[in-house]
Amino acid sequence: MTAEPRKPEAWRIDDPAIAATIELAPDPDLEGLDDDLDNVPDAIEAIVHPPRRPIRWGRLTLMALGGLVSIAAGLALDTLIRDLFTRSDWLGWFGIALLGLAVLGIIVIVGRELRGLFRLKKVARLRLEAEAVLSGGAPGGAKTTAIALQGLYAGRADTARGRRKLQTHLGQIMDGNDLLKLAERDLVGPLDTRVRRQISASAKRVSVVTAVSPRAIIDLAYVLIECLRLIRRIAEIYGGRPGTLGMMRLTRAILSHLAVTGSMAVGDTLIQQIVGHGLAARLSARLGEGVINGLMTARIGVAAMDVCRPLPFISARRPRLSDLAGDLVKTPAA
Repeated sequence: MTAEPRKPEAWRIDDPAIAATIELAPDPDLEGLDDDLDNVPDAIEAIVHPPRRPIRWGRLTLMALGGLVSIAAGLALDTLIRDLFTRSDWLGWFGIALLGLAVLGIIVIVGRELRGLFRLKKVARLRLEAEAVLSGGAPGGAKTTAIALQGLYAGRADTARGRRKLQTHLGQIMDGNDLLKLAERDLVGPLDTRVRRQISASAKRVSVVTAVSPRAIIDLAYVLIECLRLIRRIAEIYGGRPGTLGMMRLTRAILSHLAVTGSMAVGDTLIQQIVGHGLAARLSARLGEGVINGLMTARIGVAAMDVCRPLPFISARRPRLSDLAGDLVKTPAA
């Protein structure tokens, strides 16, 4: 006896009848501390096309002084090489060889910085193209965006499985929005998991270190270093790989995102919210400072995730502070 073959069906990937999603219950201690995503496209646009600022007299003065210093350094090197040749020919050639190595090092450094900027812009452009496709402003561009996403992660062993799945979807999925949702699930989803772990680990480290640190200046220095390291790690996971100039541009975009969403007001406002949730009665003074610093770090990490992610949040849920830093405000049961 053979079973009757199942008839073919058509369905949408976001059909609530077949889509199974798990919603975590919000943590009452952290509810209401999350930011919105309204200004993320503006922050990403600032990475691709940084705003041009008018030349100011202070900047012009610094540029002129920098040019004079460069000329002076060049003349000093020329005099040094001439003096070396005067003493001995082999000293002169040795000096030229060292100068050549220094020039080669400068070229390599500049090349890496330019490569990092190009890579960062590539990820930002991909994000903007995906948002245009989802908003209907670029019909038929979903396949191009998915192929570009594959190319972004080509050669990375940790994305091989996702790239294979996405390659299969390219020949089977016709709807552009569904194709991007599958690309988000199969290719970007595992990277999201790694980023969440990085944010949680950084928030816990900041919370512990600043809780036991004896000086406020040490707290400030450690939080700054840890946040910069977190931003760089998140960018590298998503494929940005920024250099020094890229980090400056990326950090500026993240800070602008935080400023617009109001997350930069993490002083009195955040303290009032925490006190309002009754946490102050359960935490000591030093531990409370550690928790606040950990929440600040988690917020910066979420903002970096918003800006560095190559796709917007489509079907995946944007992580909340309760997901990333919920353990910071929980106390063990009596």
